[in-house]
Amino acid sequence: MSLPWLSQPVMLHSSRDAGTCSMTPEQCAVKTGYWVFWYEADHRYGLPTVAFFVTATILVSLGSFATAYAPASLRCKPLWLRLLSLGRLLTYKVWRIGCWNSQSLATYMLGMVGAIFFLAMTLGPQPYYWPNTREISFGNSPPIATRAGYMALACMPILFVLGAKANPVSALTGISHEKLNIWHNWVAWAMFVLALVHTFPFIVFHIWKGDIVMQWNDGGTWVTGVIAILAQAWLTIMSIRWIRDRYYEFFKATHLVAAGVFFVFFFLHCNFRLSSWDYFIATAVVYSLCFFYTQFKTFVEHGVSRARLSLITPHCLMIVIETNARWTPGQHVYLRFLTGGIHLLTSHPFTICSVPRRGTKSEMIFYVQPRGGVTSRLAKIAEKSPKVSVPVLLDGPYGGVTSRWFSGFDQTLVIAGGAGAGFSLPIIQHFLQSGHAKKTGSEMKVVVATRDSEFREWYCQALESMVARQKDVNHTKSPSVSVYFHETGFSVANRSSMDSGTPKQGGLKEITKESGVKAMSDSIAASGSVRLRKTIGRPDILSLARHITEKEGTAGMLACGPASMIFDVSHVATEAQKSILAGRSSAKEVWFHKESFSKWALERRSQCKMVDASTQTVRKGTIITRKTSAGSTQGTAAAGNFKDQLTAFEGSFVDPLKDSGYHSLSVDGDHDERKQEATSNSDEILKTNCYSPEADLAGVGYHVNQGLGSKISDIDLNSYDNAWEEFVDYGSSDA
Repeated sequence: MSLPWLSQPVMLHSSRDAGTCSMTPEQCAVKTGYWVFWYEADHRYGLPTVAFFVTATILVSLGSFATAYAPASLRCKPLWLRLLSLGRLLTYKVWRIGCWNSQSLATYMLGMVGAIFFLAMTLGPQPYYWPNTREISFGNSPPIATRAGYMALACMPILFVLGAKANPVSALTGISHEKLNIWHNWVAWAMFVLALVHTFPFIVFHIWKGDIVMQWNDGGTWVTGVIAILAQAWLTIMSIRWIRDRYYEFFKATHLVAAGVFFVFFFLHCNFRLSSWDYFIATAVVYSLCFFYTQFKTFVEHGVSRARLSLITPHCLMIVIETNARWTPGQHVYLRFLTGGIHLLTSHPFTICSVPRRGTKSEMIFYVQPRGGVTSRLAKIAEKSPKVSVPVLLDGPYGGVTSRWFSGFDQTLVIAGGAGAGFSLPIIQHFLQSGHAKKTGSEMKVVVATRDSEFREWYCQALESMVARQKDVNHTKSPSVSVYFHETGFSVANRSSMDSGTPKQGGLKEITKESGVKAMSDSIAASGSVRLRKTIGRPDILSLARHITEKEGTAGMLACGPASMIFDVSHVATEAQKSILAGRSSAKEVWFHKESFSKWALERRSQCKMVDASTQTVRKGTIITRKTSAGSTQGTAAAGNFKDQLTAFEGSFVDPLKDSGYHSLSVDGDHDERKQEATSNSDEILKTNCYSPEADLAGVGYHVNQGLGSKISDIDLNSYDNAWEEFVDYGSSDA
């Protein structure tokens, strides 16, 4: 039985016999030239492309290996420290573009090398088209199309490998899969562009030849090629960041299906020409090994575990899983909860907020803020049955801090914004457990910023529980860890009475009062190893980071939060490397590790509009604030029944209500309390349904601010939470 669209008989490789050339010697020489000979095109272009990717992987692996395993005698040498700073300068340097952080300078440099390689290989050799005439034919495959096709084919194995969570590139380079995702994306674009360069010369040639309709009607190569490139276009375009974030659930559901369609029809399109099917075999084998490795770890090593669920505050879910698995600080796992429903088919990443115990079963602890989807379902289960356990499958762990962290630093600074608070917990716990806290002069400062006071409640509980387990810590009068908790905005302590969709646990211990949190703070302080301090207002991240990099010795900085926060710390780390290279720095070494949020299933981004006051209202004097480029806040005192729209996108603020009784209020930090009263005396004030996901998590950006004596009531904060069906980040906690 013959397979459709395949030449018969089906073989693994087609023949390389070019036959006898019947043209003139000069014409034959052109046809069989090194860079244009069709029967060797896979060797001339496919293999060098594979060699390029392998070489890049080996070089990065060697750099990672040298950094991790350099002998102690070498690490103290000034030359080594400067070489290390040069490498870090390239990897830490990023740019702020609008509301996004760019990739690192090193990433762009390697990407530029790749672009030069592909451009040179595609556009360098001549001719692009055969000098065919109506009487003489050098071939039916334009040289530029042939070479582009084989280079695109050679991109496929590395493309699939980079899409796997457990892959050999991560194993060799030490770079976790989520950080390799940018290369998965860029290789996909390179392959797509090469596929287009492969396609259009054939269209041009067959239009010139006059047989393009006949070629299409014959099926085979043209039909399979069109289907493959359409599937590839879907995969590539849907992976554009803003499209993927906006339609993530749809993207996630269709990505694997489209990838399967692409793989099958691309396989049929290649039709065992030369060694083309070897690339499919290599792709299938390596990707299958990656896939079955993760499945083995999930089902055999981890097995089906039990996850204990408990609501430690009305809006914070704690998940505890007992396991024999080992992990390092900052790592995350993918959890698939076997609770029925559609979520049975999906897994989501959560950062582990604990470290493993030695020689015994350990508890993986996660702090999750339910925001719809599976986390909301789990919160409802925990509400109905406190301390309930549900079956769960674990995939991982992945990511985490690099090996340099485990050697310790003289000064350590951890900065976490909003949801990144959970990331700081295992960092603190490992610092205390590892003995770094006992070293003379070694200290850690942890800065946590959030606009939600409820974060402090569960965070204090987590710290208290952690400190209680640290029985081997050397108690000193001077605490080795100082935690500064910054509350930057409107408290949501009353959310339980406003949000009808939020679960309420009847037996939940009340800790929202200041006395409850103070009691926990006193308990933590009594340990002698951790000092907890609350501060109102935003932290000065730049000053904090600069302060630690200006001290003598070694400094380590870790940041987990929104892009703006990551950029500030990255900027200071970059400047510190420049100072070390110039010999102006007191610090011998400055190390930086970052974890950024990854938002998905976003239903609407940074969009706010005025809605009917009959359903959602705020009282007169409520202030709508935003952070300006100078770091201050600006706001508007709302009064009157306005039905106009107020739109904000990622840091810009458009106000069409200039002459409608809308008066401005300026607040400069915590000092300037100038206020202009709204002209209207109406008590019916419109509420702004305004949400900026990234900024809100760090306590900056658009939010309703209770300040300057204004009274807020009847605020339906569920409208904020519904801006996301679900929030997940790679390398930072959901909570």
